[in-house]
Formats: sequence, C-alpha cells, structure tokens
Amino acid sequence: MPLLGGVRDVPDHNSVESEELARFAVQEHNKKANTFLEFSRVVKAKVQVVAGTMHYITLEVVEAGQKKIYEAKVWVKPWENFKELQEFKPVGDSSSTSSDA
Repeated sequence: MPLLGGVRDVPDHNSVESEELARFAVQEHNKKANTFLEFSRVVKAKVQVVAGTMHYITLEVVEAGQKKIYEAKVWVKPWENFKELQEFKPVGDSSSTSSDA
C-alpha cells in the first residue's frame, strides 16, 4: 500500500493513465501559455498520495520541430472529477536527459 505523502516511481510510465495525464498537461499548458507544444512521449512518472494523487511526469514534446523535455505536475481527485495542471516547466532538450534521470 502506498505511503500517504510519499512519492514513488510509477513502474509502467508508459501506461495509458500516464500518457493521458501527460497529454492533458501539454493541452492545458498550450491553453494557458498560448503555445503549441506537441506531446511526444512520457520519459518518467512518479505519483504521490495527497488529497487525491499528485502525478509528477517528465515528458518529451516537440516544440518548433525540436524535441524538448518538460516536467509537469498534475493533481487528480477522481471522486470529484477534478484534474488540474499545477506546474509545467522546461528541463532541456531530449538529448540532455538520460533514461535513468
């Protein structure tokens, strides 16, 4: 059972849930920042049990033809049908991120 408040790795970061949350994060960021980032793939995912779950997703996007790495934080409370992008920030280009980062 997950420890309340503890952040843990998501073993299958390529799961449907991780990909859907990553796509949601890119969509929300595009709306808020009036940009056009295109989702590419999930690099890494972590989850934390809070009042709901906080998902920490490292993802790759295509920005102006170049692959870039971003970190997104998405808060989910399924019983309230609530999903909110908390943070979305650049990390670098995809060549600077190793698979174990």
